[in-house]
Amino acid sequence: MDILYFAWLRERIDTPRERIETSAATVAELVAELTARSERHACAFADPASVRVALDHELSDFAASIDGVAEIAFFPPMTGG
Repeated sequence: MDILYFAWLRERIDTPRERIETSAATVAELVAELTARSERHACAFADPASVRVALDHELSDFAASIDGVAEIAFFPPMTGG
């Protein structure tokens, strides 16, 4: 599965993407796994309320199943302008 990071998440983790294998069933479980990977990941996901997620290009939430998902993108909330 490909994990993409945008904006300050990319800066904190210090990579725009990772390819991982996971046993997580939901986005929340995946975030817990990622947080345990490194201090950089833990810093990026320290406030989950400030992170949005898209599963295969569709906005979703942390309770969503990731079964069969090929790409997960994490990014900060967007504002208009």
